[in-house]
Amino acid sequence: MTEKEPALIFVMGPTGAGKSALALALAERLPVELVSVDSAQVYRGFDIGTAKPSPAVRRRVPHHLLDICAGSEAYSAAQFRTDAQIAIAAIRARGRVPMLVGGTGLYFRALEQGLSELPSADPAVRAALQLELEARGSSAMHARLATLDPRAAARIHPNDPQRLLRALEVHAVSGVSQSEMWERARLAPHAGQIVKLVIAPADRALLRQRLALRFDLMLERGWVNEVRALRDRAGLDADAPAMRSVGYREVWRYLMGEYPRSHMIERGIIATRQLAKRQLTWLRREADCVWMDCADPRLVDRALVLLRERNVFKRDDSDLE
Repeated sequence: MTEKEPALIFVMGPTGAGKSALALALAERLPVELVSVDSAQVYRGFDIGTAKPSPAVRRRVPHHLLDICAGSEAYSAAQFRTDAQIAIAAIRARGRVPMLVGGTGLYFRALEQGLSELPSADPAVRAALQLELEARGSSAMHARLATLDPRAAARIHPNDPQRLLRALEVHAVSGVSQSEMWERARLAPHAGQIVKLVIAPADRALLRQRLALRFDLMLERGWVNEVRALRDRAGLDADAPAMRSVGYREVWRYLMGEYPRSHMIERGIIATRQLAKRQLTWLRREADCVWMDCADPRLVDRALVLLRERNVFKRDDSDLE
């Protein structure tokens, strides 16, 4: 590894698998700083439901790309790529190694492989598509996308309205499919070594149990009050970009009296499990990943050994010995 091609560490995995816990344990032993790769943790005030690191943890271990925009603002993969590159450069300037941690696959891909320059959002086109989505439903809109851009339809779930509408918007504005645009011109990919750790349970039933317990714990910590405070903010409503974060819309609808608390919990847990399933599907398509069982009692030690074998850190780093 030369200084011209410094390494990045990716800690990836489905929601609730323990990525942050591993990253923090490694940060106690290694000269790293953490960069969040989470499309929900970028939003200020969205703390409990995103499992955002506490202020105490953030004082102990440097974190980046948390609380960088308001809940009413849209945040894209391209913007993440720019922000992440700035954070990575600053971390390296301090003589440390960037460790990118999270579950937003598109953000990891944008940093590793680059993204094409897509057309800017068109509020009028997006509003028309949103009205059509509400009138016709996601299945009909997904079927249209399958006709216009089969590859995008294959990777976008019908229940993912943000990405679904964006793909349709790109075609409506440009007349060219999103997939074709990505192929035509990509921003430069990362040229250095990337060590990818995927933290996931060997037993899927274990993850389902963990997600249910995690959802209940978030409610105990005051998630409903957090969403109530967000609801009372000017300019933030159920359709705000940040409210697409898993679980938040269910809690919001509960507060609006659309269904009882028990139904909110059931729907929220189902939505979280669906997210984890989509994340695992994406991760299985990723190349050069080292999968590690989150239930392994020697997980931290195994990760340290792997990083030593990949020569990510200098040999005189005593914490790796």
